[in-house]
Amino acid sequence: MKKLDRLILRSFLGPLVLTFAVAIFVLLMQFLWKYIDDLVGKGLDFSIIAELMLYASATFVPMALPIAILFASIMTMGNFGERYELVAMKAGGVSIGRVMAPMAVVVLMLTGVAFYFANNVMPTAMLRYRMTLYDVTRKKPAVNIRPGEYYKDIDGYVIRVGSKDNNTGALNDIVVYDHSNGIDETTVTVAASGFMRSSPDNNYLFFTLHNGYTYSESNTGEDFNKRPLTSIQFDEQTITFDISSFAFNRSAEDLFSGSYQMMNIAQLDTTVRRLEEQYATHRTNTCNEIKGSLHAWMFYIADSVPRPAELSISPEQETRRGALVHNMASSTQKDIKLGIDKLHADREYISRHHVVWQRKYTMSLACLLLFLVGAPFGSIVRKGGLGLPLVASVLFFVLYYVVDMIDEKSVRSGVVGPEGMWVSSLVLLPIGLLLTVQATSDSSLLDPSTWRRMFRALLARLQGR
Repeated sequence: MKKLDRLILRSFLGPLVLTFAVAIFVLLMQFLWKYIDDLVGKGLDFSIIAELMLYASATFVPMALPIAILFASIMTMGNFGERYELVAMKAGGVSIGRVMAPMAVVVLMLTGVAFYFANNVMPTAMLRYRMTLYDVTRKKPAVNIRPGEYYKDIDGYVIRVGSKDNNTGALNDIVVYDHSNGIDETTVTVAASGFMRSSPDNNYLFFTLHNGYTYSESNTGEDFNKRPLTSIQFDEQTITFDISSFAFNRSAEDLFSGSYQMMNIAQLDTTVRRLEEQYATHRTNTCNEIKGSLHAWMFYIADSVPRPAELSISPEQETRRGALVHNMASSTQKDIKLGIDKLHADREYISRHHVVWQRKYTMSLACLLLFLVGAPFGSIVRKGGLGLPLVASVLFFVLYYVVDMIDEKSVRSGVVGPEGMWVSSLVLLPIGLLLTVQATSDSSLLDPSTWRRMFRALLARLQGR
């Protein structure tokens, strides 16, 4: 490897790694901000939170890698142009294509890595991420009964304590409302003091109460007249609460493994073929059902038309026949609409599989296309640092991302076929080719002075006329 290649790679790999890490960090912060209410106050171990963040970070790689390549390529070539290193390379007989070659080799390798990641690592990471997130959001907050507040997180119970000793765990002025048998059968337990403790497996919470009484009141049912109020005093009583739902339980993989986002290309091909066969069968059955409903309705109309011997019918019979015909038509219309909606839903579900299948290729190819846009753009503008490269990379990536979202919605709704996912790539390709041609021909297309000269010449010509 020549010294020039090492210089270019050092200048390119540094911003690439840094931008990739920053992009992952920003997306991860967005994820934490979205699910902060589901993570805080539940007594989760740090290992569980770290595991969730690791899987979430893995799902952000397909989005973070292309923007990192775009920013790094613009910044690298812009720095070369701003420090006149690009001019020195050209003076030494090194073309723009030769300067971009070492970076292009790295980008080609990253494109292959991105495809392998999207096809093999991404499904597993998405499966683990969805499982862990589901388990975390399903877990209830840790039992934290505060003095003077009504605690309602235990199903069927409301607890209030007057005071609490944080050192010994002793409780005073305790009131427990038991609604486990229904809101109409309430049992209230009042105690002067007590303490609480958990079982070794943390599935049960024991309340040991002292010097209190329990009364139950029935508002409805047979017990309302026989014993509307029952009161029992006690010196010591233990109430057991089931808090197994507060524990962190891991779900089985079968709960999420059937989703299209957790499949590789081979699995998606098999699933799509099976769904297409089911869709064809369902479409045939639906068409037959619609035809049968229409024929039944037509025969019913024909039977409802009075024959010559029955011309003398009463107005009541005519009204009743008209109402029956209208009800039959409405029922047939609803059946047809229900069948069509079901077919549309099945087609959209199949289209979602096509979207995921195509995106494994388009997001990988986006790394190469964005490099094809970024490197020539940086060599033309000749501005390095963080300002212009950051703004330009954000604008180019937003353009790609918006078009990609439009493509996805169009494919899902059936407006275009699965090939519509490549429109975003076709938008970037001519831009990249145009910038590459301009860069290799030393064009001043993006030079502000060039535009000022063109504007002044146009203004002078207009004034002369």
